[in-house]
Amino acid sequence: MPVVIRPLGDPDVEQVVSLWHACGLTRPWNDPHRDIARARAVWPDLLLVAADGDRVVGSVMAGYDGHRGWLYYLATDPDRRGEGIGRMLVAEAERRLEALGCPKVMLMVREGNDAVAEFYDILGYARDATSVLGKRLIPDG
Repeated sequence: MPVVIRPLGDPDVEQVVSLWHACGLTRPWNDPHRDIARARAVWPDLLLVAADGDRVVGSVMAGYDGHRGWLYYLATDPDRRGEGIGRMLVAEAERRLEALGCPKVMLMVREGNDAVAEFYDILGYARDATSVLGKRLIPDG
């Protein structure tokens, strides 16, 4: 069965959270269930899954603030890496962002995650000389 990229549905939530845990994307200060609920409340068609039948094998969360698009939580089932699932998810997220008039897509890669940075290099993403600053407004924990 071919992998299908589609918006996340209610039955996908637990599989996506498990996938994010398996891929090391979660952090104690971010509740993944709340992140999903927040994303779906704003841009439900930008939280995408790669599905092989009923099984979620990948995900990406995109967002658009009217100035820039962002990609978060790109994940591929570790047993399915190398099949192009991540590329398909990024391409569909970019397509949807462009359709909204988004001029540029940004993302963050944690320091030291060289393999992921190289993946994005191959997809044409450039490393900008910027610092990312953050401030938590609503604690998840």
